[in-house]
Amino acid sequence: MTSKDLLFGTGGIPRSTKGTSSISGIKRIRELGLDCMELEFVQGVRMGEKGAKNVLETANKEEVALSVHAPYYINLNSYEEEKLKASLERIYEAAKVGSLCGAESIVLHAGFYQKSTKKHTFENISKALKELTGQLRDEGIQAVLRPETMGKRTQFGTLEEVLALSAEIEGIMPCLDFCHLHAREGKENSYSEFTEILSRVEENLGKQGLSNMHMHISGVEYGTNGEKRHLTLKESDLNYPELMKALKEFKAQGRVILESPILEEDALMLRKLYNEI
Repeated sequence: MTSKDLLFGTGGIPRSTKGTSSISGIKRIRELGLDCMELEFVQGVRMGEKGAKNVLETANKEEVALSVHAPYYINLNSYEEEKLKASLERIYEAAKVGSLCGAESIVLHAGFYQKSTKKHTFENISKALKELTGQLRDEGIQAVLRPETMGKRTQFGTLEEVLALSAEIEGIMPCLDFCHLHAREGKENSYSEFTEILSRVEENLGKQGLSNMHMHISGVEYGTNGEKRHLTLKESDLNYPELMKALKEFKAQGRVILESPILEEDALMLRKLYNEI
């Protein structure tokens, strides 16, 4: 199995990029010999149609696969109609512009429990995402929305929640953030636990769940309430060698996006480790 089955890249442009544009980031990914990049729309979607067209052309030319991270300011469990509407609009914009860039996967942080029960939060988020995926389909926007597993206990996004949404709604697939899964409870950090996670992906979503994966990996510092901050892989206690072993064992395909403070160094190190297994 080659790393073409599992693509490795960075969340945002590599740190060694000359310039700050997405286009220079894509070119740098190619120079480094990496495979993919996540466009960070986290502070808002600030790219127009012309810019997106240029990004698409560059990505096609350089053979770099793209995905998008939607803005952070999203809560699909908001009690305020205005905030809910603004959240849906931000995801819609990320999907619309992302698809023009050739990025099909749109990663998002779905929301917070606030004062709701977990069940009620799930129902609210599910309803909002059904509405949005329907709109994207109606408009012919090629986008898969990927709710991310989250690292703080106040946030919606356990493995169960994300897999249940993905099984229930067409156009939804998970983004498995392994440092978040680990930080949330301080567990999910051994070969047996990684294989359990991948088995559950397959149980809920079938073979497609494993052949179309989207993953975030980083080191992480965490406390009793979950995630505090990202660390480099070697600074952290994340058992990434065993994670790579489990992904190889399950013949996982898709993308591994590095979000550590040393983006491309950790992406290259992880891919090398994966290829040597």
